[in-house]
Amino acid sequence: MSTPEREARPQQSPSPSSMSMRDLLASCVAAAAVSTPPREPSAVAVAQAAAAAAASQRPHAA
Repeated sequence: MSTPEREARPQQSPSPSSMSMRDLLASCVAAAAVSTPPREPSAVAVAQAAAAAAASQRPHAA
């Protein structure tokens, strides 16, 4: 059962001017981050990760 107060006020969607440019840009960045698939790692990143893994597995000299 709806109340007369709710029927009297029409639903208002936010107008473009009610959103700040900062909020608009932040929403665009968030949407792009969510919708963009992850990239393949570069050959340099793979080589660096392999070198770091190999270095961490070597015994340390006392």
